Amino acid sequence: MAERIISEANLSAIENNLQTIHENIAVLNSNINEVDNHVDTVEGELAQLTVDFHQFVQAQNLANRAQTAETRLVKIRQEQTNRFGHYELIRRTTTGILQATDLGIVRQDVIQNATEELMLSTPGYWLAPCLVALSAWITDQQELAQKALKEAIKRDDEKTSLFFSLLCRRADRKLACIKWVQRYLAGQDEENLDRKAILVLSAYANGLWGNDAEGKVIHQIQQWLQDLTTKPGFVEQQSSQWKEAIFLHRRPLADADYTYLKRYTSNWPVLESVMQGAELHANLYDYFEKIFEQKGSNASLTEQLDEILMSLVSDFDDEELPLRKKEKLEQLVIDFQGDEKTAQQHMQVEKTAFETHKDFTQLLTDASMNPETSHADAATQKFAIALSRDWIVNAYNDVIAENRSKIPHEISLQIDNFLDTTVDGTNEEDILRRFSELIDREKQNILATAEMSSMDIASKYIGIGLMIFGVILLVTGMFFYGIVAGIVGYFTHKHYRNKKAAWESAKQHAEQLEDKRTNGSQIIRASLAEVVDYRRIFAEKDKESQKVVDFLQQLQPDQFVNRLAGESKRIVLQPNGEA
Repeated sequence: MAERIISEANLSAIENNLQTIHENIAVLNSNINEVDNHVDTVEGELAQLTVDFHQFVQAQNLANRAQTAETRLVKIRQEQTNRFGHYELIRRTTTGILQATDLGIVRQDVIQNATEELMLSTPGYWLAPCLVALSAWITDQQELAQKALKEAIKRDDEKTSLFFSLLCRRADRKLACIKWVQRYLAGQDEENLDRKAILVLSAYANGLWGNDAEGKVIHQIQQWLQDLTTKPGFVEQQSSQWKEAIFLHRRPLADADYTYLKRYTSNWPVLESVMQGAELHANLYDYFEKIFEQKGSNASLTEQLDEILMSLVSDFDDEELPLRKKEKLEQLVIDFQGDEKTAQQHMQVEKTAFETHKDFTQLLTDASMNPETSHADAATQKFAIALSRDWIVNAYNDVIAENRSKIPHEISLQIDNFLDTTVDGTNEEDILRRFSELIDREKQNILATAEMSSMDIASKYIGIGLMIFGVILLVTGMFFYGIVAGIVGYFTHKHYRNKKAAWESAKQHAEQLEDKRTNGSQIIRASLAEVVDYRRIFAEKDKESQKVVDFLQQLQPDQFVNRLAGESKRIVLQPNGEA
């Protein structure tokens, strides 16, 4: 029996070996954890790489589309030159004849020959016989002038009437001018006006028709508006039309504004839209104010007439519109750096300015809000806005009401798993208290689930005892029972180690929650401060809507019509062919 007795030294060696095994297992667990961390890191890098890749692809697609747009734009303009270059020649010749007539430096036979050659080279184009008629009257060939005039009216009555009305006013022959204007207006349908009708409005706003003593022009305008107003759905159409125009003046918020609300409230998309709607008021007021602050041209009355007449002469014609639309779209794609979706959205809003025909109210909208594409000058803009005043105000009031109705009563806050709401940011103490209580509960839950019981503590010694007992059994030859006892002892001891590690981790996590309490409290205070600022700024900016309404309400159309006087004795054509 003596040889079976295990010495104290042997027990120490066994215990050391078990400790080594335990430490190796701990190292193995640590290595596994490290591998897990590396896997998480790689997953994060892959996710970021995916985002970067998609951003790269999107940027490349935008760059490719912008490059394609530049190529297409060149081809479109080449096609315009090939198909309509001769129109441009007639337009330049018309401008040259008008200037040459004023200066008197070109022989009449040269003018006549030039116009007749253009008549032969451009069959069907309305401006060619107009030039022949004009040169015939310059050379005192009344019969030829009358024939050419009839042909011009046959080709395009509206544009011919408008051309000679402007030409007559340029020559200060008011009687002939009014007759041509009457002819032009008589052939118009207020729901299907020719695109050139904006020039009539421009001429009237600039006083270029004369004083319209009989009120024929304003009477026709008022009749158009009255007829349109009685049409079913007109009010709704006007509201939608003007809303679209008003929305063009919405602008993005500054990137530095409301940094906490952007991150910590689910309401942010609505809040952002509402604030953009509030800032719209100042943008719109500035827009209207700048229009009405513009001073009239210092040019002479002849120069004012030339601006409108040259617009009629030099602007593109209806058959050129398809190419002009394509040109505009590709130019927008270039302007927006390849973003075709944004270009299409802007094209959709502006498309009415490219329509061949439209109703009179749409002409007013284009002149008011799209002066560049509708070729409306400052005087026309003012007059069109004044005429449209009531429709603008009605649509604008709808925009104001819709924007106010969207603002949420309560604004949410979400910081990790903490959710709460505020109305105006004044309940800071209550939110901080609830947040702190959440942190306390989390700490308690963490420590409670990881707390070590007396049995957990005892498992350390039970495990060691069982492992020693297993070694003894092995030495005595009871191998099976020794292995079983050693395994049970090992896992019992491992339970203690895991429980202890969980407890240490829980305590560390609980300490980290204090950092969460501190940081979260700062975020709550900053977010609520932004809520207070947001409510105050919105109220201030929203009040500016009244300035816009007041500004518009005081506008009267007759305030913005220039008055002319005087008439020269120069010879020009009338619709009946008389001088």
